[in-house]
Amino acid sequence: MRHFLFLSFLVFSGMTTGQVTIQGFAPAYVGQEIEAYRVIDYISDMQEKIAATTVESDSSFTLYLASDITQKVIIKSKNNTGFLFIQPEAKYSILFPEKDEYTAYRPEGNQVEVGFYNLDSTDINYKMLGFQRWIDYFLGNNYHLKSTDPGKFSKNLDGFKSRVENAYKDDASSYFKTHVRFTIASMDNIPHSEQKDRYSKYHFYIKHTPIQYNNEAYMLYIKDFYQKMIPRLSNESNQLVYEGILKSSPSAIMKGFGTEYTLSKLGLRELIMIKSLTEVYHSDDYPQTNIISILDSLSFRTVMPENAVIAKNLKLRITELVPGGKAPNFVLINDGKETKTLQNFQEKFLYVHFFDPESEDGTKELPLLIDMHERFKNEIQFLTVIRNRDLSERALEIMNSIPWDNYQLKSTHNIWENYHIKAFSQYTLIDAAGYIVSSPSLGPTPNGEYETIDKTFFQIQKGMNQE
Repeated sequence: MRHFLFLSFLVFSGMTTGQVTIQGFAPAYVGQEIEAYRVIDYISDMQEKIAATTVESDSSFTLYLASDITQKVIIKSKNNTGFLFIQPEAKYSILFPEKDEYTAYRPEGNQVEVGFYNLDSTDINYKMLGFQRWIDYFLGNNYHLKSTDPGKFSKNLDGFKSRVENAYKDDASSYFKTHVRFTIASMDNIPHSEQKDRYSKYHFYIKHTPIQYNNEAYMLYIKDFYQKMIPRLSNESNQLVYEGILKSSPSAIMKGFGTEYTLSKLGLRELIMIKSLTEVYHSDDYPQTNIISILDSLSFRTVMPENAVIAKNLKLRITELVPGGKAPNFVLINDGKETKTLQNFQEKFLYVHFFDPESEDGTKELPLLIDMHERFKNEIQFLTVIRNRDLSERALEIMNSIPWDNYQLKSTHNIWENYHIKAFSQYTLIDAAGYIVSSPSLGPTPNGEYETIDKTFFQIQKGMNQE
């Protein structure tokens, strides 16, 4: 009988050399592509694909990754996502399961638990699992006390933190110890009678810790601790930041942030400045063009090189695929079909359908899409895009039944990255001038708020008929 452990939640970023091998079984994904991604940075949450293969007929697969650091790897196939941690030169044997049958299908993708075969007790995944179970056990037995007996909760939490510190003080993995420290730091944010004030937390957890760009627990804590930092500044500092943005001057903005005690560390101050600029980008108080100019400048020159990457990624995050932004161009090439670009679709609104014809849940939407196409085809063009691979006869029949343009594109085509396609089915609505209306857009089936794209299409049709 095979025994394996399940990983339910947690970290990753930064790739160089050193081969890591992930061998696994994925019985529900035979013939499907399975991919591995890394998180480029934990502020923008941008990801990049680092390996891919096809699941063999016996359900086996092997992924080879290059990494000389401990980090989190995200595994994706069809519409499901799981993850594990990798250590340099390590070999892993995993199970990548189908989503639980009792879990509702989510168009944006379902999380699954990666299973491990023969996991060594010294491996990062084993230690993460044990620590997470310890936390779950403590919270399950004590969380209610924060309301009924705050004093006892504080006492128990202090005791728990001491036991954790003693248990892991000799652990050789700096990655794991940082994870433990900042997971505990996050627990300190639970309201209780003895919780530290903001400055005490900074001094105890942040001040003497170098920036851990690759550690998810650390970066999540930093993101939360410095959330909406500009409104926290004094009036004088806030004014300096405002004037710096008007001048498009990173150095002037840094001067404004420099008066804040919790931003005394230069590299961290620069990181929080970049993060804070994107937080106010969509407000009416600051000129967006200036913020873009500042981020563009910081993409090439920063105190910390990692901050330049974050500035570049955050600039992409706030400018791409936002309503009113220019839709990324694309080139569609298939044998036997007319080559088309975005410009070929600019006489009407365009509804782009990113689709997996092998997905049962996705194909259930097709009759609804075909009905919508019939009702709104005079005002809205439809386009279906799928990833190119060997399709079953059933999938080919489905593709042939689509009464509008559809193209199969390689997994390396830039449309997947440019349109941030994370799952299937996913939709983007573009207006007649080539500008984003919504992305991801609503689909033909109701979302969690019982909304569909039908109402939007009706409003477009009504408006064009009035014209």
